[in-house]
Amino acid sequence: MRLRRKPWARPELAACPFYIDNPPEMKGKWRELFGNDSPMHLELGCGKGGFISKVAAANQQINYIAVDIKSEVLALAKRKIESEYSAAGITEINNIKLMSQNIELIDDMLAPTDAIEKIYINFCNPWPKSPYKKKRLTHGKQLTRYKTFLKPGSEIWFKTDNNELFRESVKYFEENGFIIKYTTEDLHASGFTESVPTEHEIMFSREGIKIKFLTAVYME
Repeated sequence: MRLRRKPWARPELAACPFYIDNPPEMKGKWRELFGNDSPMHLELGCGKGGFISKVAAANQQINYIAVDIKSEVLALAKRKIESEYSAAGITEINNIKLMSQNIELIDDMLAPTDAIEKIYINFCNPWPKSPYKKKRLTHGKQLTRYKTFLKPGSEIWFKTDNNELFRESVKYFEENGFIIKYTTEDLHASGFTESVPTEHEIMFSREGIKIKFLTAVYME
C-alpha cells in the first residue's frame, strides 16, 4: 500500500534533533556525532519505526542508525520513537539517528571506521522476478557494500515472510563470507527469545504465515 503524501513530514523532520538531513556528510564521523564509543547498530528499511523505537529505547548503551527512503514513513518513525522513549521515562533521545538514504547506496554514508556491529533487515521487498533479484537487501551485491563498514564478527539479523527470499538469502550469505549462526523457518515456534516483533511480523503471524529468521556472522 502506497503511503499518502504528508505535507507536514519534511518540516517536522527538519526540526527533529535526531534526524540527519545529509547522511553522506557523516561518513566516517558517526562516532563523533554520537559522542561516545558505544556499539553501533543499523536498521535498513525502518518503516514506521515500530521495531527500532522499542529496541533503541530498551538499549541505551547502544547507538542506532535507522534508514528509510521515504520522508512520510520517517516522520511517523520519529513520532513513534518519541512516544516509546516518553513511555519509558527517557527525556532525551541521544542514542538513535534517523535518515533518508537509498539503501542500494548505503556505503556512501558509512566508512570502515564507523564499524557497524549489527544490521537488522526486516521484511524487505522480496523482488521475486529474476531481473530484479539483485535489488534485494540480502543479495550478494548488497552484502559486498555492507562488508565495507561492518566490523569483523558483526551480525546481520534477517526476517521475512517470503520462503523463496529466505532460502535464496541463506545462499547469498554463505557465498559472501558469512557464517549462518542461527536459522529457523518458524520463528515463533523456535524458542528464540531475543527478537523484537515488527509491525509486519505481527500482521503476518495473525494471518497464519510463519516468520523466517536468521542471524549471519561476517567473517573477514
